[in-house]
Amino acid sequence: MLTNSEVEAVMRDGTVLRADLHRPPAGRGPWPVLLARCPYGKRDPGILARLAPDAAARRGYLVVLQDTRGRFASDGDWEPLVHERDDGYDTVRWAARLPGADGRVAMYGPSYLGQAQWAAAAAAPPELVAVLPEFAWSDPYDGLLARGGVPERGLVTQWSLGLGQEVLRRRYATAPRELRRALAQWADAVAALDRPDAPAGAWDPEILRRLPVPGRPDGPAARPAYAASAPPRLPAFTVAGWYDAFVQGSLDHHHRAGGAGHPAALLVGPWSHGNQTARVGAADFGRDADQAAIDGGRSLLDRELDWLDAVLGKDGADRPAGGALVFVMGVNRWRRLDRWPPESVATTWFLRAAGALSIRPPAPGEAPDTFRHDPADPAPVRGGALLLTAGYPAGPFDQRPVEARPDVLVFTSRPLAGPLEVIGRVRVTLTVAASAGPADWVARLCDVAPDGTSVNLTDGIARTGGPGPAEAPVEVPVDLWSTAHVFRPGHRLRLQVAAAGRPRWESLSPAAVRTVFHDADRLSRLVLPVVGGGAATRW
Repeated sequence: MLTNSEVEAVMRDGTVLRADLHRPPAGRGPWPVLLARCPYGKRDPGILARLAPDAAARRGYLVVLQDTRGRFASDGDWEPLVHERDDGYDTVRWAARLPGADGRVAMYGPSYLGQAQWAAAAAAPPELVAVLPEFAWSDPYDGLLARGGVPERGLVTQWSLGLGQEVLRRRYATAPRELRRALAQWADAVAALDRPDAPAGAWDPEILRRLPVPGRPDGPAARPAYAASAPPRLPAFTVAGWYDAFVQGSLDHHHRAGGAGHPAALLVGPWSHGNQTARVGAADFGRDADQAAIDGGRSLLDRELDWLDAVLGKDGADRPAGGALVFVMGVNRWRRLDRWPPESVATTWFLRAAGALSIRPPAPGEAPDTFRHDPADPAPVRGGALLLTAGYPAGPFDQRPVEARPDVLVFTSRPLAGPLEVIGRVRVTLTVAASAGPADWVARLCDVAPDGTSVNLTDGIARTGGPGPAEAPVEVPVDLWSTAHVFRPGHRLRLQVAAAGRPRWESLSPAAVRTVFHDADRLSRLVLPVVGGGAATRW
């Protein structure tokens, strides 16, 4: 249903960006515009399958898919994130004046396309009436470029390399010999990342500088262009996944969106960044978890367009919904909440001697636990909210191979007598010391089944100290972001503590002895948001 190709939009600095238009099959309009701004190629088969522009056009939208600055058909230089605010503003104003447009523009799409929506919304073009971002970050220094002060080495390396082919084709467009050499080096670098046994050097960000491929900016001067934007005051439908690398950013955006009477809706599935089916990682969450028929009903795209129809006041549309629809793992059911996060009770579980995790605080004099971190053999990551390569899939996996390592501490509760429902932000505070610094601290929450299977739910990382000898014990908060999960009767809670998560998190930590304290004067604890009614309706 592509009706106009390579339609040009001129930005304020004269740069020309190009878009494809998908018009409804009947009538002359006017129609509202549904805009997506994409760095991955507006005709990429995966992008077209994800955005389904022809299906959206049949619902009565003039769909505009635009290549962002410096990508594919658009002019200019590719600088990740830098131009999306101004280019987004200019593009929305241009799209509202297209032949057949009714002057109203909504934006949609996942990941970078979601970030482009928030950037444009922050600039507040008057024609922008709604956004539908999926799987997008908020503060890029909390999940995209870094987490807990530790660089997201794996994500930035693989993402930048993945975009590098088009960068190199442009750079060497008039030098075919140099292009062949550069593309061969690029292919070797990408292939190395796809091997599960890839050496640590394969994930070294230095490869981005050698090619060279634009990656993250350097220095404090670059931060303003990447900083989280002020929340837009317009309708927003946010989609997230519990095993998505940007889940907390999506939740944060939803929490700040809306206002002034505008609806803000949230949908969170048990999904990863690139997988919204019922099978994620090693888990099968049931057919109702699949984005094709959520909760046995309509697809994700249909739900988004139903909501947008309501926002735009289309004939026959219901009133636009707010609140949240979240998938609760453990029982594998969808649950509707009046708001996010729901009311909860902060419940503390204390790390104890002999690998125990208990609601009872420790006694004075409990001996700490120690382990040795070896940077030549760091603890690996196994599943989780990842955005790496095929060799490191995201999602829930049995953690026992990781927990068997001598450099991973494990603290486990007794079997639960009844169900424990956790929905919201999970936080850990550790009292720690290292014989040399800096030191990274990874904490991971798991559900242990009666057969011993230990499945990861959510994790986080934080860094302490600087280069040099041992420091006195310090408290370090570790933000594990959010989850929705029921620990069933007979199951146990488990908290892992490690010093690394290779290849996800870049580590500068030297070989050192790590100590985790858990006595009455130096507590280490896990705090869970436990729900049981209140603002949340029952199943």
